[in-house]
Amino acid sequence: MRCPFCHSESSRVTDSRGTGNAVRRRRECADCGERFTTLETVLRSTVQVVKKDERREDFDREKLLAGLRSACAKRNVSADQLDAVVADIEGRVTRDGRLEVPSSVIGELAVDALRRIDHIAYIRFASVYRAFADLDSLKDALQALDEGRVPTFDERTQQLALPEDSAREETDSEEPAPFLRTVG
Repeated sequence: MRCPFCHSESSRVTDSRGTGNAVRRRRECADCGERFTTLETVLRSTVQVVKKDERREDFDREKLLAGLRSACAKRNVSADQLDAVVADIEGRVTRDGRLEVPSSVIGELAVDALRRIDHIAYIRFASVYRAFADLDSLKDALQALDEGRVPTFDERTQQLALPEDSAREETDSEEPAPFLRTVG
């Protein structure tokens, strides 16, 4: 760490405190004796979102939050609830360590979260995200929601698992599983 006063690379830490997701360190330069503060955070590599047309763009938590806010407009859903949903989705897509995530995964995670929070917001978001073809498909979604038979994201991804993937996982547990099976 370079001293901002004399540019020496020799300093010592006199105090260290955690502040949320960062560490604040008070330092003293060994050469000039000046004190200064540094803030250390973990730099995560940016996850790329793969769109339906194969374009890629950086994961943007604000874009996701804006979509959720739009679905929850004039509903009894707090900003804290939406922040928690976005944090959970961001954690799930970055925890895996992959550099690319299909946009469909993010959309399905958002749909699941809204289904648990507010059914009207869920229908609003799902109607845009899933682009219901006609009124009958919307009615089917409403009926499934009313009857409690909307599978969660994890249940849907388990249905997508191929038999050979399960056999391979039993024999070779060190190889990473496909993304949709490891989101947790």
